[in-house]
Amino acid sequence: MSLLLLLSAIHDEAVCQRHLRSVRSTDVSAGENDLRQNDSRIALFRELLVYWYSLWCSGRRICEYWITMAGLFSCCFDCGRGNSGHVTLKEMPAVQLDTHHMGTDVVIVKSGRRICGTGGCIANAPLHQNKSYFEFKIQSTGVWGVGVATQKANLNQVPLGRDAHSLVLRQDGTVYHNNEEKNRLPANSLPQEGDIVGVTYDHVELNLYLNGKNMNCPASGIRGTVFPVVYVDDSAILDCQFSDFYHAPPQGYQKILFEQQIF
Repeated sequence: MSLLLLLSAIHDEAVCQRHLRSVRSTDVSAGENDLRQNDSRIALFRELLVYWYSLWCSGRRICEYWITMAGLFSCCFDCGRGNSGHVTLKEMPAVQLDTHHMGTDVVIVKSGRRICGTGGCIANAPLHQNKSYFEFKIQSTGVWGVGVATQKANLNQVPLGRDAHSLVLRQDGTVYHNNEEKNRLPANSLPQEGDIVGVTYDHVELNLYLNGKNMNCPASGIRGTVFPVVYVDDSAILDCQFSDFYHAPPQGYQKILFEQQIF
């Protein structure tokens, strides 16, 4: 009986030992599995961090790109509005009759192109270029004259051509400078209502054209910086044409340019 009890105890102890080893092995395996799972989670978390960081960087670059583009568009619009912080190109004014340099009884209409009343007026652009061309259309006859003059000319005095500051063709076909007749149009070529008088100037001579035809009537003598000039009286009305001419300018001549346009 005692032997059986002893053998049973030994058997039970062996079973217990196996059970303990099994439990320990299971615990170790479970721990290793837990560690491996934790490592996988950490690796996955790192990959997610790298992925989200790359997305953030890409988004930041995209934002910077659009911010830059928005700045460029803003600059363009600001420049177009003449923002004082940007340099804008200055548009050249149109050549026309200068209301700051005209007789006291002169009337200028049609955006600085038509003169009526009594007295003279010069244009707002001096003849700086080598060869200039401009035209006048006689809308209504009377007392009138066209040509060139300096800013010293007396624009209240009609007719012009009495002093050294103007060189003009008068309605009777004579060309006067400093109260001296310098030349005369042919007798059968006096300008009439509706005619176009063209004027060329090359800093030496003034020449005249009637309806596109050269009158071969040169005149000279005026000195200094000159401007186109026109005067009217006795109900005369003249239109100035400083561009979009009725007749093509003679070869080598062109419309009046401002000094900035020449250089």
